[in-house]
Amino acid sequence: QVHLVESGGGPVQAGGSLRLSCTVSGYTYNSYSMGWFRQVPGEQREGIAAIDTDGSTSYLDSVKGRFTISQDNAKNTLYLQMDSLKPEDTAMYYCAAGPPGTSARMLSPPPLPPDVFFSLHWGQGTQVTVSS
Repeated sequence: QVHLVESGGGPVQAGGSLRLSCTVSGYTYNSYSMGWFRQVPGEQREGIAAIDTDGSTSYLDSVKGRFTISQDNAKNTLYLQMDSLKPEDTAMYYCAAGPPGTSARMLSPPPLPPDVFFSLHWGQGTQVTVSS
């Protein structure tokens, strides 16, 4: 059974940094595309960063240059380094694992295509709150 657990969220002031972690188990890591998503209450969940099995990465324009997705295969862990945080980055952040080759589609404009959404395994989320 695929299991993902996020950690590292919390309160931070604008301009600060956080690093989110997502520990995965239940399958061979690096055999899935991985992504980070975020959701604000009342809004659709959006993909913000993704990494595929070949190591290629994709970012939502609003986080490009500020956020960095990476992974440590030996630790079965996905990371999201978030720098220069803004109040509008406040959201619940989720990691997800999907079929190989789907990382680009994870960043589809919300709502996620149903075939993508239902193909993903999700973590429980970690809250990030950025104060001005």
